[in-house]
Formats: sequence, structure tokens, C-alpha cells
Amino acid sequence: MKRDEQNIKDVIGSFLKTSRLSGKLANQKIIDGWEKIMGKMIAKHTKQISIYDKKLYLHLDSAPLKQELFYSREKIVQMLNEEAGEEVIKEIVFRQ
Repeated sequence: MKRDEQNIKDVIGSFLKTSRLSGKLANQKIIDGWEKIMGKMIAKHTKQISIYDKKLYLHLDSAPLKQELFYSREKIVQMLNEEAGEEVIKEIVFRQ
């Protein structure tokens, strides 16, 4: 490769960062992968997922599940950020 040539992955990554699309793609990756990350049972009881300002908003239809997930929220944040490949989530807000 010549000095002025770049890997396509690097060029696309640079474009995504400068255009601020990288974070939006990571957010969508978490939303789209929710069932894979958390499992079918949890996904079944999840009615809405949204991400705003590094907060994940979860609307659940089960109070016991909401309580269980509340106690596991730090681990969930870690798993979601690992899936996204960057820090996308800092906090989870549970709603019912």
C-alpha cells in the first residue's frame, strides 16, 4: 500500500466519527441486539427501548422483572457497552 492509501475500514470509521453517526449506529446496535444480549424471556417483557444522552430507557410489563433487572443494572450496562464496542450507556432507567 502506498503512503497516501488508507484501509477502507479506517476511512469509514473516521467518517462516522466526524459525522457523529458512530454513536447513533452503536445505539441502534444495542436496540437491535436486545434479544440476543438479554435473552428471549426478557425481550418478551420489554415493550419499548430508547437511548437518549447515554441513558437506556426500558419499558417493561413485569414488575418482578423490573426489580430483578434493577439489581443487575451495572452488569447490563457493561454487557451492552461490550456489544456496542464503545461506551454508549452509562445509566438504565426502568419504566413500567
